Amino acid sequence: MSTRHTDDRSRSPQQTLPGATHARIAGTGSYLPPRRVTNQDLVDQLAAEGIQSSDAWIVERTGIQSRHFAEPDVTSSMLGVQAARRAIEAAGVQPADIDLIICATSTPDMVFPSVACLIQRELGIHGCPAFDVQAVCSGFIYALTVADSMIRSGAARRALVIGAEVFSRLLDFKDRTTCVLFGDGAGAVVLEASDKPGIVSSCLHADGRHANLLNVPGNVSGGQILGDATLKMDGQAVFKLAVTVLDKAAHEVLHAAGRDEHCIDWLIPHQANLRIMQGTAKKLKLPYDKIVVTVDQHGNTSAASIPLALDHAVRSGQVQRGQTLMLEGVGGGFTWGAVLVDY
Repeated sequence: MSTRHTDDRSRSPQQTLPGATHARIAGTGSYLPPRRVTNQDLVDQLAAEGIQSSDAWIVERTGIQSRHFAEPDVTSSMLGVQAARRAIEAAGVQPADIDLIICATSTPDMVFPSVACLIQRELGIHGCPAFDVQAVCSGFIYALTVADSMIRSGAARRALVIGAEVFSRLLDFKDRTTCVLFGDGAGAVVLEASDKPGIVSSCLHADGRHANLLNVPGNVSGGQILGDATLKMDGQAVFKLAVTVLDKAAHEVLHAAGRDEHCIDWLIPHQANLRIMQGTAKKLKLPYDKIVVTVDQHGNTSAASIPLALDHAVRSGQVQRGQTLMLEGVGGGFTWGAVLVDY
């Protein structure tokens, strides 16, 4: 459903909710393209190229059993619109109530405009700020933190924060170490001003010295792709760095909140690899059954993975109001961050 939005975006202190100095998650949504691709499907595809793999090999190293791939004519914005509509519905608001849209993606529909602007158009919203954040698999953490800051400052009252990816477009299907890891999808949350903490604390970090560990070394020039536009990754190095920085980020936001790991009801990490997720939980002294896991069915959906996992946990009844969540992500750049949420 599209709702026409006025173009008047002026702000005054009276328009901010009385006493609203925090941002809370009001609703979640997600969307997966219908095509489910099993490990065996990829094993068969690799075999046709003379490359050996197996379902057992993939599961043992990653925990992934399947993922979803979008059809060739389906874009990140199309997936993002579906997730956004579900989040807006869950929040009990209308598209016209949204006054900020941030989309985290590394797979935009086109060079420009942003995926956020394209989603804005499809939702029938006009005039509010809309922009993309590119921090790869940490993108949703970055976008959520930016939206939180804008709500706290009074610059926005109700934000739509989306992670949307078609990572299957970046894969080299002759490389068995990377093509089995990733999938497509979108997740979203509506974040709104509140007089009680929702997002309690957050941190963002990056270190470009590690850019070579995970990248897509291609770009567009003169209508042609220069370089290699498929994903490259040093898996061993990424694993070691990810576990270390995620542990530090989690403790950083706990310290900022004046809490310890005992307050965490659910760990909702970037769904990259089950072993990385378990390693992070171990460092936080959390039992594995406190991890929200969707990587087995979704694969690594980059910036979409955390909101996808969050929405799954909310709709399945795992996550309940009043619980405390630790969201954290790590991705190419190298980027990482964490958000502590009282849901």
